[in-house]
Amino acid sequence: MNNTESVTVKNIESAFAGESMAHIKYMYFAKMCRLQGDEETAQAFEETAKQEVQHAFGHLDLLYPKDEMTPARCLEMAIAGETYEYTEMYPSFRHMAVEEQNHAAVAEMDEQIAESKEHAACFQKVLETAAKRFAALAKVEERHANHYREALTKVTA
Repeated sequence: MNNTESVTVKNIESAFAGESMAHIKYMYFAKMCRLQGDEETAQAFEETAKQEVQHAFGHLDLLYPKDEMTPARCLEMAIAGETYEYTEMYPSFRHMAVEEQNHAAVAEMDEQIAESKEHAACFQKVLETAAKRFAALAKVEERHANHYREALTKVTA
């Protein structure tokens, strides 16, 4: 689903965000319940959180169809997302936290900026390594093809 102007696409993206947030929130609630000794409630939150992940995956299947996704595309999208986080999103959040003198939020944003940079760099390294491997593999395959062409020429001559 590539039409980012589509109301349906925007709705699916919103639903994905909601399901993702519910998953994390329920996992956090499970942690809080467990810390207070309530294992049964913690497990109920964890079971529901698992279902929220499946809902989110269903939305992703619509947004990013399997036949359009490759490891390189996934990496490129991840790099773009992490780069956005450390260049635009978290810096603007940090600015507002400074304005409001919310020191805990400033520290959190600083941490997220640093981690997003690390994530982008990690994904970039994986992408570059994969490209090198593919290039090397292509050269090997080309040598094999040339070898078979030579053999075929000898056999048909």
